[in-house]
Amino acid sequence: MSTAVTGGYVVPVDGDPIEGGTVLVEGGRIVAVGPEADVDVPDDAEIVDASGTWVLPGFIESHGHVGVYEEGDGWAGNDVNEMTDPNGARLRALDAINPDDEGFRDALSGGVTTVVVKPGSGNPIGGQTVAVKSWGRTVEDMLVREPVSVKSAMGENPKRVYGDQQKLPSTRLGVAAVIRDAFVKAQDYREAREWATREGKPFERDNTREVLARVLDGELPWCQHSHRADDIATAIRLSEEFGYKLIVNHGTEGHLIADTLAAKEIPVIIGPLIVGRSKVEVRRRHMRNAGILARAGVEIALTTDHPVVPIDYLVHQATFAVKEGLDSETALRAITMNPARIMGIGDRVGTLRAGLDADLVLWSGDPLDVMSRAVRVFVGGREVYHFDESTGLGVTSNPFYQE
Repeated sequence: MSTAVTGGYVVPVDGDPIEGGTVLVEGGRIVAVGPEADVDVPDDAEIVDASGTWVLPGFIESHGHVGVYEEGDGWAGNDVNEMTDPNGARLRALDAINPDDEGFRDALSGGVTTVVVKPGSGNPIGGQTVAVKSWGRTVEDMLVREPVSVKSAMGENPKRVYGDQQKLPSTRLGVAAVIRDAFVKAQDYREAREWATREGKPFERDNTREVLARVLDGELPWCQHSHRADDIATAIRLSEEFGYKLIVNHGTEGHLIADTLAAKEIPVIIGPLIVGRSKVEVRRRHMRNAGILARAGVEIALTTDHPVVPIDYLVHQATFAVKEGLDSETALRAITMNPARIMGIGDRVGTLRAGLDADLVLWSGDPLDVMSRAVRVFVGGREVYHFDESTGLGVTSNPFYQE
């Protein structure tokens, strides 16, 4: 059965907008996007009238803790940080996600259909990240890709956590040492594994070092929590020492070394932006940072770091960044195609293009207009959210009670 979303102002993001465009969906995937006259809609297709709306791909939160840091559940729903081992590379965010977290429903109301869920920043090496859809009964139902990257943290958080325990690392140099030691051991492990394979010898596997070996092999990027410019510089130093792909997360002072980041082609997931200066390392937080980085040639994505900022405010961060100098085209890309490309899931989500997942959001107007709202949301071609004009409330389809 096909579904045709017709008559809307279609914004593919990676191409020119189409007035009165059509998006044709079959089997949960987009099969065609274009002007109405150019898309052959089957006679039996279900028609979704998008007249008067803007049709965009679902937004992507590239650094969130939805499902692992449940809202309103206190300690019982807080599984974001395993703060008992500085090297948690073997840990997986996948194993702690609760699909029934209220944050996923909030995500849909804000047009966010994909979330890269990451462990927190309490450990120098926090664990493996996962990309999931914002709707589903189980993580397997929601899964886009796993693992997507490995989360690591520098700066105040890990030094505070382990300093309070009177153990390594309690300083920035200790944090860097933990990361460096872990990669040296992973290098030795990889060589021993290769030797055992060549010689046909038994080999005892180690889940932590297996993951770090994948980082060294270029299979998994390294998502480095770092706010201050000196921490970002240390992150770059370590990545070049061991040759892995670095993604700067937060990058609050990234604008101070924007030329370096651009020259080295290191992307930055910047944010959260709608927050106060709660600690020393974020004292230079400002909405204009995103624009400075983008103009320098750095590929950027925006993050709410949910629940630090509610995930449904992702688009508002883009709006405020535009107000402070980020161009609107880059702002939209920073919550769609850029995070998809940075996190290696651009073959599934991020734009309206044939072959990609049919994650579509119909907006009442330009989503960068603070008065616009998501009125209908589709994940994999299924409508999972709509705004009820009669009540003024959003209605989310319950994945746990489907016919």
